[in-house]
Formats: sequence, structure tokens, C-alpha cells
Amino acid sequence: MMPERDLQQLVKRVVSRTLAEQGREHAHGSEPERAKGVFVTLDKQDGPDRPQDADERKSSAAPGGKRALVTVECLRGTPDGASYAVPAGALITELAREEAWKRRIALVQGSALVPGRRSDARLVIAVGCDHGGYRMKLAVLEWLRELGHQPLDLGTHDENAVDYPDFAHAVARAVAEGRADIGICIDGAGIGSAMTANKVPGILAAMCYDAATARNAREHNFANVLTLGGKLLKPAQAQEIVRTFLSTPHGEERHRKRVDKIRAIEQQHLRRASAPKA
Repeated sequence: MMPERDLQQLVKRVVSRTLAEQGREHAHGSEPERAKGVFVTLDKQDGPDRPQDADERKSSAAPGGKRALVTVECLRGTPDGASYAVPAGALITELAREEAWKRRIALVQGSALVPGRRSDARLVIAVGCDHGGYRMKLAVLEWLRELGHQPLDLGTHDENAVDYPDFAHAVARAVAEGRADIGICIDGAGIGSAMTANKVPGILAAMCYDAATARNAREHNFANVLTLGGKLLKPAQAQEIVRTFLSTPHGEERHRKRVDKIRAIEQQHLRRASAPKA
């Protein structure tokens, strides 16, 4: 459903265009008849059919303020076929979605992807595990709270045997849909959860086994989901990995260009899969 603010702007544009058409029917220089009870001025256009509204110059909301709004204006500097990081919980206008579709821009949810985010900012972190990662998950939840973050526990909730893809998928979806900034998945080895999470569009999951790989996953690969081997790591090792992953910002522009190529490959296969069969 279209957000109320977008609906108001759409009504404003329709009324403006209607009044403009009425004005063209009068002789040049004459005063067009004003619709009764409607007082609207024409906005300056920044494109053929797209007025630039004051609200649309905002790409994100200030902490504690209103929800962020992603508009066509926000996408202006994003190259075709690249990705745009959508802050967690942000509203995306219908026109922005249409623009992204036309220009093959991937709208990637999760504010942890936004360059320049402070590493000490409070994050919503989705955490999931299978039975092999359950005990480590309890420790991870405690570490996250100590660091001031907000964990989102997606299970499992005991050591009874379960299937790791179910929980890795739940974590990946939470990040991709913007309900969490970052995800952490834990199974016996961490490999299966990484494979599962990476099937969700917009997810860059990395299985890390020490601080160096955690740092590389964030700085070079812009990973937004961390996977851990609950039966391969000691608690102290896992804690160091989690801390490093959360405190490492994205790297230089040369790294972003390479990550954009990963996302372009993802989009290429998504379009191929959705194309109608001949």
C-alpha cells in the first residue's frame, strides 16, 4: 500500500497537471480559471514527469526522527545495475521502486550496508542457529547485549535436532527485508548456513573462523551476515570474531566496485529466472 505522504504528493501532482491543462486552453497571457477550493502551485520539474519535492531530498531520517524515505532523488547517483543500500525500516516510494526496476538497481535492505555508519551505533542483529550452534547462540546473544546492540532471536530454542537451512533462511530474510541490520547464523561448521543465507537476494554471507577473515568479510566484501561454526570455535575465538565483524566498517571505493559486480551477477540471474518462458 502506498505511504500516506506519497499518496498526498501523487494527488498534488495530478491536481497540478489538471490545472495546467486547463490553463493551456485559455488565450496566452490570460488568467486560467482556478478550480474551486483548490489552491496549488506547479512545482519545478527535475525530470520529464517527476517533480522534486522537498521531502524527497532526504535519503535518511535523523536518529530518533521520522522513518527514512527512499525516493527517486535518492537513486540519482547510483549507477545502472548497481545496488542501493536501504536503511532498516525505511519506506520506499512506488516511483523509486519503478526507477530501480527500470535501471536494474538492487534495493538492498539493511542500514548496516550504508557507508559511513558508525561502528559503535546500536544495531538490530538477527541471530539464528540449529541444534549444533545452540549453546554458542546463547553466548552470542549475551555478547551483543553487552555491546549495546539489540539481538533478534530467531531460534532454535533448545538442542533438539533441527534443520539449519530453516534458521539461516529466517536470519537472511530479516536482514534482506530490513527488519535487522546484520545477521549471525550458527551451525556445526558454519558452512551450510552461509550457503543458505547467500541464496536470499541482497545477502552477502561470510563464514569466518578468525578475526582476520571477519575483518576482510566486512572491509573487502561488505558482508551483512556472519556465519559461525559452533562446534569448531572456542567461545573466546567466536567472541573476537563477532566483535571484529561488528566494528569493521566497509572499505574503500575499489572494494565497493567489486561488490557491485557480485550484486550485478545476482540481478542477472534473478532476471533470467523471472523471464517468461518461450
